[in-house]
Amino acid sequence: MSSRFTLDYWRDGEWFVGRLREVPGVFSQGESLSDLEDNIKDAYKLVMADQKPVRRAAKSKKVLITA
Repeated sequence: MSSRFTLDYWRDGEWFVGRLREVPGVFSQGESLSDLEDNIKDAYKLVMADQKPVRRAAKSKKVLITA
């Protein structure tokens, strides 16, 4: 199965640093943009492998948070 995500990235000194916009907590870095793309894919796989399945009885609710 394949999915498409948005890679937001920026330079930090000599490094390319990035995150997947749609998946909070998936960040990585690389010496080149190509390295960053490879590393962010690995980071995504690690985060997804660590996710616990949601119980079938789980429900969701929208909440309002004001700053």
